[in-house]
Amino acid sequence: MTIATLLLTASFGSLLGDWQRSYTYVPGPVDNAYKGLVPYAGEWKDRFPHSLEFDYLPLNKVMTGPNTFNWQPVENLLNAIAGRGHQAVVRFYVEYPGQPSGLPSYLVDQGVKLHRYSNPGEKDQQNTPDYKDPRVQQALMQFIVALAKKYDGDPRLGYLTAGLLGYWGEWHTYPRSDLHPGPSVQKVILEAYQKAFKKTPVLLRYPAKEGDSNYAANQNLPFGYHDDSFAWATLDTGRADDFWFFESLLKASGSTQKWKRHPIGGEIRPEAWGKVFDDRPGMAQIQDFRKCVDATHATWLMDTGIFREKPTPERLRNATREVARMGYDLYVSKASFESGTLSVTIVNKGVAPLYHSLPVKVISGSQSWPTGWDLRGILPGSSREFKLSGLPVDRSNWSLLVPNPLKNGLPLRFANDRGRIGKDGSLSL
Repeated sequence: MTIATLLLTASFGSLLGDWQRSYTYVPGPVDNAYKGLVPYAGEWKDRFPHSLEFDYLPLNKVMTGPNTFNWQPVENLLNAIAGRGHQAVVRFYVEYPGQPSGLPSYLVDQGVKLHRYSNPGEKDQQNTPDYKDPRVQQALMQFIVALAKKYDGDPRLGYLTAGLLGYWGEWHTYPRSDLHPGPSVQKVILEAYQKAFKKTPVLLRYPAKEGDSNYAANQNLPFGYHDDSFAWATLDTGRADDFWFFESLLKASGSTQKWKRHPIGGEIRPEAWGKVFDDRPGMAQIQDFRKCVDATHATWLMDTGIFREKPTPERLRNATREVARMGYDLYVSKASFESGTLSVTIVNKGVAPLYHSLPVKVISGSQSWPTGWDLRGILPGSSREFKLSGLPVDRSNWSLLVPNPLKNGLPLRFANDRGRIGKDGSLSL
């Protein structure tokens, strides 16, 4: 074979594999990884598609001494959820209305004061510990450090809500403000979380700035937020009495842009469960779900109503449309292959970026190539071009795969024509 023939063959082989394409946007699946509606942990196969499950754990089931821990309850919960192919959202509590105290027994034995009472109009017994007691604060710090050492970055754990303080771990004791774990106590907890957790996103209940009388400043700390009265007390109404509504707190604390780096989650208010997706919710207090999502850039929300009973066709249709917009919605708009270099442009059609570091692989036949591409931080309405060079020039069939770090977890699926999405979640280019 002559040199001229070799050069011609190499050139023709390169041209044979070159191509450019554009693609159609189709809203991504509502059960895409790390986003969407969230039920309490359990089997919900015939209700609404989901990738996350939530549950509480009392602190005393795990913390048995100042530096001793029984992790089996955590393992049981995470393994059960992971067994269903989902990631967990977890919150630890010390007090829960109507439940026994979650304070570690060794602290009770040491004489830490427990305030036992019933709130006006409620029959549930409260067991509020003295959060100002240094022994309590030390225990909470020790627990956070141990928890992070054991579970920070664990593929079974999607999000952690800070918990530990106040009713349900929601950082309030309303209306018993005299027992409230105030800013000085909260600062201890925030510092512990900030030092300990570097991978798993941690979410706080209340946005706050310096000088807040009830909450420690957190607007500049690396935490997201969770709105547990979503679509009920979310949108800023402009009324003075509604100062505690979530959007109002975001504005007052200077945290309205926090979502660009840290996730927003929460729970749809129980009174609005399920109803929030009806054409006529039937309650004037229920706020418009789409407006709430747009204002907060929410990625995930608990909604027991749509899981408690099989949703009506109307509710299912509306929820599918609205939940698809939550969080990220990454769409491959165009791709090209030239002389061994694959170029891919990805657009975010959702309301928030992706917050988890996920591997991206390029696949052709039985071979795959790691890309090192980082899909985090692509903001809504923006795009990012990625390139991978050194690929074989004699291939024409290329796909992208973003697997879940959980072995059987749901992969990230791109918001493209479903005919291009494989069973493994890969996108054929």
